[in-house]
Amino acid sequence: MAVKKVIAVCQSGGEFETDKDGFLSYKGGDAHAMEIDDKMKFKDFRTEVAEMFNCNIGTMILKYFLPSNKKTLITISNEKDLKRMIKFHSDADTAEIFVMTEAVVPDASHMPGSRSSRTTLSEAGVPVDAPSNVVEDVVDDSNQAGLLLDACFGIVGDTNNDDINIDIPAEIVAPINVVGSYNEKHAKATEIWQSNITGVGQRFNSVHEFRETLRKYAIANQFAFKYKKNDSHRVTVKCKEDGCPWRIHASRLSTTQLICIKKMNPTHTCEGAILKNGHRATRSWIASIIKEKLKAFPDYKPKDIVQDIKQDYGIELKYFQAWRGKEIAKEQIQGSYKEAYRQLPNFCEKIMETNPGSLATFTTKENSSFHRFFVAFHASLYGFQHGCRPLLFLDSLFLHSKYQGTLLAATAADGNDGVFPVAFAVVDSESDDNWRWFLLQLKTALSRCRDLTAVTDREAIAINALSASHNITIVADREKGLRESIAEVFKDDEVYHAYCLRYLSEQLIRDLKGQFSHEVKRLLVEDLFATAYATRPEGFQRCIESIKSISVEAYNWIMQSEPEHWANAFFPGARYNHMTSNFGELFYSWVSDANELPITQMVDAIRGKIMELIYTRRTESNQWLTRLTPSMEENFEKETLKVRPLDVLLSSGNTFEVRGDSIEVVDVEHYSCSCKGWQLTGLPCCHAISVIGCLGRDPYDYCARYFTTSSYRLTYSESINCIPNVERFGRKDISRGAVTVTPPPTRRPPGRPSTKKTTSQESMKRQLQCSRCKGTGHNKSSCKEILLEF
Repeated sequence: MAVKKVIAVCQSGGEFETDKDGFLSYKGGDAHAMEIDDKMKFKDFRTEVAEMFNCNIGTMILKYFLPSNKKTLITISNEKDLKRMIKFHSDADTAEIFVMTEAVVPDASHMPGSRSSRTTLSEAGVPVDAPSNVVEDVVDDSNQAGLLLDACFGIVGDTNNDDINIDIPAEIVAPINVVGSYNEKHAKATEIWQSNITGVGQRFNSVHEFRETLRKYAIANQFAFKYKKNDSHRVTVKCKEDGCPWRIHASRLSTTQLICIKKMNPTHTCEGAILKNGHRATRSWIASIIKEKLKAFPDYKPKDIVQDIKQDYGIELKYFQAWRGKEIAKEQIQGSYKEAYRQLPNFCEKIMETNPGSLATFTTKENSSFHRFFVAFHASLYGFQHGCRPLLFLDSLFLHSKYQGTLLAATAADGNDGVFPVAFAVVDSESDDNWRWFLLQLKTALSRCRDLTAVTDREAIAINALSASHNITIVADREKGLRESIAEVFKDDEVYHAYCLRYLSEQLIRDLKGQFSHEVKRLLVEDLFATAYATRPEGFQRCIESIKSISVEAYNWIMQSEPEHWANAFFPGARYNHMTSNFGELFYSWVSDANELPITQMVDAIRGKIMELIYTRRTESNQWLTRLTPSMEENFEKETLKVRPLDVLLSSGNTFEVRGDSIEVVDVEHYSCSCKGWQLTGLPCCHAISVIGCLGRDPYDYCARYFTTSSYRLTYSESINCIPNVERFGRKDISRGAVTVTPPPTRRPPGRPSTKKTTSQESMKRQLQCSRCKGTGHNKSSCKEILLEF
């Protein structure tokens, strides 16, 4: 494979200019070009650039812009930075490199910067007027050392402020000062905040903005302060050092939300206040510092936040402070979780307005808290009914958002065995009632789409009639009330419930009472799958006898688990050999990537993924020249290769005998073979292909229509449209909704959410087996069995 090369346009000697929107442009200077790729070493790259401009390699600084971001300059300082820069520009032909020295680096106030994946915040240059809409709060620490360190960096306040007041014994001040020392580097990092407070008459948009500005001003000017008054309409602050006259008072201008400085004494007579006490790093302050960096690098880790703030401001944070600060910054960037729930009524209207034929609905509880939210786009419903097999997979995924919840989803398999999302819902919890509600909405959405198609698309009437003759099979767990709900909701339809084999095997292992080793459990699961895949009753019986020889308990459990719902030998519907309900892993990976977003943004992110999927697959299928989809064409060819050694005994009717390793009976008229391969897959088996060939007919005519390229293109023929202004609806639009939606009472528990999904194999933990008595549950050293010696 050819190595991707990027032309680096290196520029030096010019100046950066900032427009009114904060975008940087480079004017003047000289430019040279060089070709680079990911094989180039940083040392060689830096040396060649230095030679280009005849500059000192020791003081040279290299920076660049991320693609489509002219506000943030990224520093190239090592091998990894260079490789990341080349990777970021893999879709571009050129990359602009700016060559500077330490003396001419652009002013930090115009240059939020980064060193690739982790950056010192002195380069971040957060705007001084960044508003804060989060009430300041304090992290309580469980140990005395944590409290003392917090006090070192805290602002002491009275009882009506949310900061704390702790006296630090003189004998422990010195060791803490080592951590919080304010050196020249820290002064340089905060230089842009030194003139944040200008004096009497200065105005601020809110009391929160005033507090944040004052906090940065104090850090830059190296003093600590405490609140005398601190509420929503007035703030009085004095220097923390006793006897120092520095003082400031601000209050709200009448009839407005503006906060104005009314009195100020800017004179300090104290010395070294910061060395004694430092500054309190509240969560909202941390959020304001890291917000710009977080926009460019969403994976900015709390441990890196701790290191950056310590390096740039001399303030040491706890890991949890950094984590909470990041959470607040994320909410400021993404929007409020509570506001997203309030937007739901209008959001549903927008979905159905921009995508006619879709269904978007929600319900609340008696106290107006969120209960459940269902979405099915018309393009998905249309594609399923016109191009996909009548086969639905139901599964769920736990959400790790601020208010938790569960996503329920129905996915289908397209003609190329790709995942096709049909409908999904966000509910407060996975329960029998919520699954029943989801199935009711799904049935309603499919019926509405069918009726709409019959009215607007005459050509689709025949296709709908053909679809109606094929009963839908739903592959799902039998627990969680699904068994009863599917039977109840679809009682007027011929719908088959196929039990998910993955869930069935997990339940088998959980229900076994005896002490079984990990190896025995693995064999039981393997035999269960073999039993399910057996195409004939005699094959089923052989496999079940194998299970019986291992465990009679397991045998009895399986025989009582209704094999007619999961065994190929007895299942009356068509599941096309799909035995588990977790077919839609691609869809669930999209949800996992977006599930920490507010609910409306999460749903819109999923919508964008489905929209992209439809467009991509439609474009790809337009290039196909085969009659069947690529994967089905491959399967069909494999069956064709097995035809040669078969002998066909012709008859005058439609039933034929085919002899090979076994004797099978093929019924061409009813599309069946005694091997059941034709019925299970929808493609003619080798026995059927041999008979069809002897009759002089085309085997492709006997393939299920769902596997044809034309049906695949029909699946992706409709498009999903964008939903404008999804991030922030106007208050007038939201007020139209008759229902007020508030967040559910559930909240995310403390600690990091688990990112690992337990599989059926992982659920079977290995048990100890004694090498002395061969028993389970203990080892040789703890064995208490009395063994008889012969």
